[in-house]
Amino acid sequence: MIKTMILGAVQGLCEFLPVSSSGHLALFQIFFGYSDNLVAFDILLHFATLLAVVIFFWRDIWEILFDWFGGWFSKGKRSGWPYGWAIIIATVVTAVIGLTLKPVVEKAAENLLLVGTGEIFTAVVLLLVPVFSRRPSNSSLLAIALAVGFAQGIAVLPGVSRSGMSIAMGLFMGLSISEAFRFSFLISIPAILGATLLEGLSWLKDSGAVFLPEGWIYGAIIAFVLGLVSLKFMKGLVDAGKWAYFGLYCLIIGAVAVLFALEVLHV
Repeated sequence: MIKTMILGAVQGLCEFLPVSSSGHLALFQIFFGYSDNLVAFDILLHFATLLAVVIFFWRDIWEILFDWFGGWFSKGKRSGWPYGWAIIIATVVTAVIGLTLKPVVEKAAENLLLVGTGEIFTAVVLLLVPVFSRRPSNSSLLAIALAVGFAQGIAVLPGVSRSGMSIAMGLFMGLSISEAFRFSFLISIPAILGATLLEGLSWLKDSGAVFLPEGWIYGAIIAFVLGLVSLKFMKGLVDAGKWAYFGLYCLIIGAVAVLFALEVLHV
């Protein structure tokens, strides 16, 4: 139970920071020797932090849903109509890439070298953010949706930060920092919800269980509470323009993981 609670805390604190919560979960799971239902437990923790996103962005979610559904019955399209379609397109792109990479993800999550490499990749992207974050906004909403959906899709790989990749791609496509932040987390809702449903059904089919394993619910509760705190903290960092400096942190964590893996492998 202690292990699951610690992993829940790791998920809650790291999910919204651009450091890859999945990478940190994988590192802690490798350290603890926790190997049972890794993907299923990861999905549960991501669902817990997803609830934090829904609460944090509830007003945006309501407005977009109202405008999008209303757009089917009105000639005058409000802002939520194209925005809703952008979220759908980004989600489809993410789903295609995520499902394609799923077999790789399950193996990579147990490989310290690959997790460390993912963290280093995240570091490189974050450290390059200041270089391309001042591009003028000249991309269409469709192009932005495709690009950010792609970035979110490859972030299923352990060590690759979902928030870091999607926000960075939004900036590269010309979004403002506040809009890149907003779009990044709004498109995470259907993506994580879909992954949760698929993994949950798969787990029920394979295990036949109708109850969560002991301790999982406590990990999920901790992830939810700390997720709300972390999301508010991340918003402050984004507004202050300081979030990209987490690239240095990812670089250190990734380098340590890679060096440790190479030592273990006697390379």
